[in-house]
Amino acid sequence: MQFPRFVEAVSRRSELPTGQAAMISRATLQTLAERVTGGEADELAAQLPDELSAYLTAPAGDGGPTAGTVAFLYRVADRAGVDPAVAEVGVRAVLTTLREAVTVGEFRDLMAQLPKGFDAMVDPIPRPPYGG
Repeated sequence: MQFPRFVEAVSRRSELPTGQAAMISRATLQTLAERVTGGEADELAAQLPDELSAYLTAPAGDGGPTAGTVAFLYRVADRAGVDPAVAEVGVRAVLTTLREAVTVGEFRDLMAQLPKGFDAMVDPIPRPPYGG
């Protein structure tokens, strides 16, 4: 998924203007890179196009305990120049779009390195209807 399509998906999900969705997408990926081990950021970047993966080259964290979702949202809001409530809507859309852009295993690995509560920020995968 190329960056413009990624941003369009984030914009559609968040109902934010495309420019704001792009800023939040960049800020979210940069902040994710700070919160996971260097190896995980590299693995995630390897599954994304260059324009997206470049945002995951921020100095990686140590993968240890990090601040929770609120601190993450404030960091993204600060980077993107938006209100924290707008950042939350955007981060939710970015994480859901990211889940679709990488393999299931890679997304699980990413989420496993984030503090508790991040899984609640990702829309559940729709289950197929049970039919018979």
